[in-house]
Amino acid sequence: MKQNYDVIIVGARIAGSTLAYELSKKGYDILLLERSTFPSDILSTHNFFNNSVGMLREMGVLDRLLATRTPTYKRAYIQFDQNIIDGSFPEVNGETDCLCIRRTYLDQILFEHASEHEKVTAIEGFRVTDVVSKNGRIEGVIGIDKAGNTSSYMAKLVIGADGRNSTIRRLVNSERLKSVPTDFASYVAYLDHYPQKNEICTEFYKINDKLLISFPTSDNLCVMGIMFPLEDIEWRETFRSNPALGFRSLINTEFSNTDLPARMQDAHFVGPIRGLLGYDNDWYKGMGKGWSLIGDAVSFKDPAVGQGMHDAIYESRILSEILNTHSSWDDNWEKMANTYQNLMESKMKTRFEMACQFTKNIPFSDQQHFINSMIASDSNLTQMFLGVYNYTFEPQDLENKIKELIARGLKNE
Repeated sequence: MKQNYDVIIVGARIAGSTLAYELSKKGYDILLLERSTFPSDILSTHNFFNNSVGMLREMGVLDRLLATRTPTYKRAYIQFDQNIIDGSFPEVNGETDCLCIRRTYLDQILFEHASEHEKVTAIEGFRVTDVVSKNGRIEGVIGIDKAGNTSSYMAKLVIGADGRNSTIRRLVNSERLKSVPTDFASYVAYLDHYPQKNEICTEFYKINDKLLISFPTSDNLCVMGIMFPLEDIEWRETFRSNPALGFRSLINTEFSNTDLPARMQDAHFVGPIRGLLGYDNDWYKGMGKGWSLIGDAVSFKDPAVGQGMHDAIYESRILSEILNTHSSWDDNWEKMANTYQNLMESKMKTRFEMACQFTKNIPFSDQQHFINSMIASDSNLTQMFLGVYNYTFEPQDLENKIKELIARGLKNE
């Protein structure tokens, strides 16, 4: 096996495999390294809104994903205290359906899709332990394979696609540009026999200081995330000692004014319930001399906004185009880094800021309750609200429309 490549990508889940595919199409010689082996699971809500489904179709991988018989959905049911927002996501470039596919299917299919390209050399079970650097420039990686052997590989560029706790990010000492800690503990579970509301949909509830989100997913299951304040010691202890009991008890008590308790009666948990007791919403510097970051390694955001999967694919397109624009990377690190950072911020920073708002335990104000009631009662506003999640509309578009309607109402009084 050869030791030198154009690009080494560390992490071969959605960000890494997508980037390997994009770069291989442009003729780059890629080494794709993954510390796990596939299929394997990972803590994730793993949802694609229909704008992201369109990108999967363009990659040529959507049919393989749908062949897992994972259901698609079009509708969202959202309850913010007493206000209910119910509607379908706006169509995006002919795509109407959203997809929430389990990572055991998603990651393996994307890894295989990337590995099929002759320009991609893929290794599973390889754990990177250090980077090779010379005169301030990253030139390769050192790691241990699943047989326990230590190897080193060299490249013009090393990319960290290795998630929220990125090893590459730590080793290159990327600057953290913003960090907003969450106020919530989060637990995620798979449920069988959880009936949905008529047409299958994603559900999101924020009742006082508790949040619940669910998606229809693969294997006739629902994936459900539940969030409560980190400062709530009683709930923390309940979930720590018995997560299944914690799920049911919190739903029965804190969501008693919804139909969730009734629909949970016949549901049962499948597999382990995973928890995350706090996390930071982070935004890091994305590129330096001989290195770059992508996906959760460059920006992790509260899963309540469901943007992580989209961002991983979109960033792979941005980064591959930037790299392909410059024939000499060594002469253009600063220029490429600035371009990458600016394009990421212009496209994705607004959703990051949304996540930073969701992640704080701040009750809805009277003004926000009024705005939520406007959105719930107006089908056009509902479409704009849901369209923020699939990039049909920007948050500012929705805000401007609400201000316009309020001003019109005051003028007519």
